[in-house]
Amino acid sequence: MFAAVVEHRSFTDAAKALSVSKATVSKAVTRLEQHLDTSLFSRTSRRLALTESGKRLADHAHRIMAEGQAAEEAARDETVDLSGIVRLGAPMTFGLLRIAPLIAQFTKEHPLVDVDLHLSDAHIDIVDRGLDATIRIADMPDSSLRARRLADVNMHVVASPGYLAERGRPQHPSDLGNHDCLCYSNADTPDVWRFTGPGQQNVVAQVRARITVNSGEAMLPALRIGVGIARLPDFIVGEAIAAGELEEILVDWRPAPFGLHLVTPPSRLRPARVEALLDFITRHHGC
Repeated sequence: MFAAVVEHRSFTDAAKALSVSKATVSKAVTRLEQHLDTSLFSRTSRRLALTESGKRLADHAHRIMAEGQAAEEAARDETVDLSGIVRLGAPMTFGLLRIAPLIAQFTKEHPLVDVDLHLSDAHIDIVDRGLDATIRIADMPDSSLRARRLADVNMHVVASPGYLAERGRPQHPSDLGNHDCLCYSNADTPDVWRFTGPGQQNVVAQVRARITVNSGEAMLPALRIGVGIARLPDFIVGEAIAAGELEEILVDWRPAPFGLHLVTPPSRLRPARVEALLDFITRHHGC
């Protein structure tokens, strides 16, 4: 019942999902809190949030639920169609361009499976959000989560022909300090860009952020009219480069690629519907 409340962020919705009364769920969570001698939720009039103790317990509860569902499914007839809901997170633009079409195809092939797709460029806690998995484009730090690297996402440093004609074309990463740049605020250090160049030289450039934004796609209008230089992944700027709207610069100095990861909670056991969707994404992610 605690896991259901975490998943639905509501005692009422958890009760509906479990086909019991709200009072039954509330009493069960209260008994659990009394047993552990700690609060698991911060209750306000507007929202239900996990406490730090609740977050730690939620990770284990999610694992127990997933393993229980996987065990039940393993005991059933293997010919039974996949069914139920899968909750998946993904970055906004990559999710729109690459993941949403896969979700459409997957749900077409599995009509009894529902998918709740959460798109956000912010770093999200998959346990806190009640997600079965999420797509991340990042260097993955050590954690209790499981991460499957699907591919490298190549980065490009780009500007419009008009900007380059007016301000000149940087020849070395150190030249970027004399230019206006557009920076991605979800990066650990938005205005510090790292490059690897000829002879495996590593250079760190401090740039001046003209615009800082938490969506790479939101930089495109400013890039096209010549506001500055940006460092963006291929799936955002590839078409604009091919169309001649943007030009790639510093081609001998490559930003380190980011990994495209499929991230799941620690348990190896997952419901069949979740495993099927993750395998589908792995086969068809198409960077």
